Amino acid sequence: MAMSDPVLVRPIARSDHGQWLPLWDGYNAFYGREGDTALDPAVTATTWERFFDAYEPVHALVAEREGRLLGLTHYLFHRSTTAIAPSCYLQDLFTTAEARGRGVGRALIEAVYEAARQAGVPRVYWQTHETNETAMRLYDQVAEKSGFLVYRRMV
Repeated sequence: MAMSDPVLVRPIARSDHGQWLPLWDGYNAFYGREGDTALDPAVTATTWERFFDAYEPVHALVAEREGRLLGLTHYLFHRSTTAIAPSCYLQDLFTTAEARGRGVGRALIEAVYEAARQAGVPRVYWQTHETNETAMRLYDQVAEKSGFLVYRRMV
């Protein structure tokens, strides 16, 4: 894959499922959701269907080069108690290993920025694991750290 080959970032299509699923599985494996801790297949199926439901705030973009998907991003719009305008949460971002360092992740982030602008949403944010140093090198170039830490608990 030459660096000069154009990358097309576009909304996901139903016909992408066969190429999207290995990317989604790779993303989940990266975060340790595989084997005994894998996502329930119903979660994956529901996530996929949400991309095509106009009443859902969940969206998906894919990066494609020469008909092959190289990356994905999933994002959603939501309300906030600290602003009138909605926010955009970039929930998932993943590229194939061979696409890393070749501008694919940056193109996906920039496409989410553009989708937010078009929707009148002024803020895009995301989180990553503190050990994801490779991705953070990119994130430090395209955004600023908020200083917030994430706490969670299953209830």
